Amino acid sequence: MKKLTALFLTLALVLTSVAAFAATPVAATELAYKGTLKIMHFSTSEESEGNGGSDGFRTTLAAWKAAHPEITLEENVLANAEYKTTIAQYAGAQDLPDVYLLQGMNTIAWADKNALDLTEIIKASPYYADYNTAYFTPFTVDGKIYGYPVLTGGTCTVVIYDKAMWAEAGFETFPGTWEEVEQAAEYFSGKGIDAIAFGNGGKWQMNSDFISTLGNRYTGPDWFASLIAKSGAAFTDEAFVAALKETKHLFNETKIFNDDFNVVTNEDAREYFISGDAAAMIGGNWDEAYIWQVLKDTNEEKFNNIGFAVLPQPADATFAPDSQNIGLGYAVAINPKVAEDPDKLAAAIDLAQELTGPAFSTFVAENYALGGLTSAGDVDLSKFDAITAAFYNWSYVDTSTCEIYDSYISSAVWDVFNTEVQAMLNGEMEPEQVAADTQAAYEANY
Repeated sequence: MKKLTALFLTLALVLTSVAAFAATPVAATELAYKGTLKIMHFSTSEESEGNGGSDGFRTTLAAWKAAHPEITLEENVLANAEYKTTIAQYAGAQDLPDVYLLQGMNTIAWADKNALDLTEIIKASPYYADYNTAYFTPFTVDGKIYGYPVLTGGTCTVVIYDKAMWAEAGFETFPGTWEEVEQAAEYFSGKGIDAIAFGNGGKWQMNSDFISTLGNRYTGPDWFASLIAKSGAAFTDEAFVAALKETKHLFNETKIFNDDFNVVTNEDAREYFISGDAAAMIGGNWDEAYIWQVLKDTNEEKFNNIGFAVLPQPADATFAPDSQNIGLGYAVAINPKVAEDPDKLAAAIDLAQELTGPAFSTFVAENYALGGLTSAGDVDLSKFDAITAAFYNWSYVDTSTCEIYDSYISSAVWDVFNTEVQAMLNGEMEPEQVAADTQAAYEANY
């Protein structure tokens, strides 16, 4: 009976893999390696529900497994937050799996020791001509590239709002300035509703989902490019401190946001929006995907009223009022130890290329209207609903872009910044002190 059960389970797995392979064909590369290849990632089944990048990753991974039955692909799949902690522990012990997802802000610290230099390998990829090479920047150190940027190019800062609710407040489109949002907040407050929901319970949200876009409005792109290059910019510069002061003002001195913003997470914030307790929320493309799925299934009227906007412009900011931060924050990296076995390395390279190549990009373009490292050509938006088409145009066509802060520099720097920003918004620190402490961490660790 156990043998029969195992046989049926194996058959089911094969059929599932074959179905995935049929849906997303990977290159049928003949590989000499016949052993085990270990990969660690965070595209759990839960993560992939409504998340085009994770769904595409899992689908392409299954297709690769089906195409290479001679290789045992051993997966270690963790939830996103747990993944970040665990992969850092493995890196510290130099005990990483063969293939893993490298976060941009860890590239400098992990280069060579924990991540293989893939520069020439990537340039020799059969898909290189179709790569968006701008996505390689967070994974490049001294001209060397250490990973294939993975998942979908998505924003971390989108305002998702209910058009009908804001129309009732007197705004046919989402306000372009924070002063106007404050006016609307007075109206919503009278109805027991928050104007905008936000969650910073994980500390990283204020950085990724808010300040890296708001900061660009004050500093412009050259300031952050200078930080990355260590060519003179500092966190203590007046323009960046002004961005911190504006953040403190908006969250502590107005009625715009939910009172518990510094305790709840972005997952909680989007539930506030879905339930109607908030007229908008600020989050990333993953939040948009979740909201889209839930409202499409449960509330057609609210679904049809979904709108998208950029962060409103502060009165004293002078740069890029239509900007939003977008990029690929992770890359498929290879443990340098794999290079000791050329056949195994060839298998790992093939896996990395397919997870980020046309099989993946075609799947997410055709199923989610999303883009990845490799161009899938023009996306036919006519087969998608109006909300998906609108979000595609908002993400890739109608807005200007800026960098995601924590895709660069060092986790040691951002750990200080994220912790102290949360403390600042709890009334425990002033913006100038946050800037000074972050600059000290920058000088010590980058």
